Amino acid sequence: MRLSNSFYQSRKLVDLVENQTSYELDDSAMHIFETHLRAERVQLQFGTPVLASMFQGKKIMHLRDKPSFEFLPGESLILPADELMSIDFPEAREDNPTRCLAMEIGKNQLAHVIAIMNDSMTRSDGQEWNLMDYNFHFTNDPSIYQILQRLVYLYTENHPSKDFFVSNMLQELVIRILQANARKAYQNDTRELSGSKRLAYIVQYIRENLRNPLSIKELSEKACMSESHFYKVFKQEMGISPTDLINEERINRATQLLKDPYCDLTEVFLACGFTNRSYFNRMFKRLKGISPNSYRNRFM
Repeated sequence: MRLSNSFYQSRKLVDLVENQTSYELDDSAMHIFETHLRAERVQLQFGTPVLASMFQGKKIMHLRDKPSFEFLPGESLILPADELMSIDFPEAREDNPTRCLAMEIGKNQLAHVIAIMNDSMTRSDGQEWNLMDYNFHFTNDPSIYQILQRLVYLYTENHPSKDFFVSNMLQELVIRILQANARKAYQNDTRELSGSKRLAYIVQYIRENLRNPLSIKELSEKACMSESHFYKVFKQEMGISPTDLINEERINRATQLLKDPYCDLTEVFLACGFTNRSYFNRMFKRLKGISPNSYRNRFM
């Protein structure tokens, strides 16, 4: 993620540990933190729910009721109001600072977005949308990455309609994060949820049949829905299409198989349900950022 030129032109570097540059609007705020020296157990707390997202460097996060973990570029973290963070900066240097964005979203803004979702985006299990599981740590997908990049530009831009632009982008960001949270829950707790949640059952079915051709028609029949209704419910609850999820699961399976040096690439892509080597290579690089061969070389 890139910081805009206007940020560098306007920010003042006062502290070498967690130097803070803030941009505040009526119901939200964006803070950019920079750390230029190695430090341990630096404490930080916000009075509102926060989305933290890494730009550069590495943090070690220590949170209540959660094991310590690395926080890396391309990742985000949702934190509740008043959560006390304790942070290590093991690699920060003056010539290579650690940089992180923290986005405060007002409770009224969150409530408004969730009300819209419950009015127009019915869930398959009949439950209402609500605030996501806090301390939700995830890798930004391309859509979330682009929204965050746009928000950095909007907050640092001097435009008379800034509040309106930011409000619209935050609405989309909240929706996509809630969908990502639902998707992660279905994927992480598939077996536990598959008996009571239709979409969890579908995820489990996909995983058990990755080698075979999978169609929307087949999946919709398993979910006891029409094709059009299944596609709509799946996408608005999971944030991606059934085909995208199938490809994601196939590539995740491929990453496991590629760790075995005795399993050649043809066996890998066939075992994951791909019939075309070049399509497998393109999809792998699109989702993982590197080629299958480069990924395998990490384990050689």
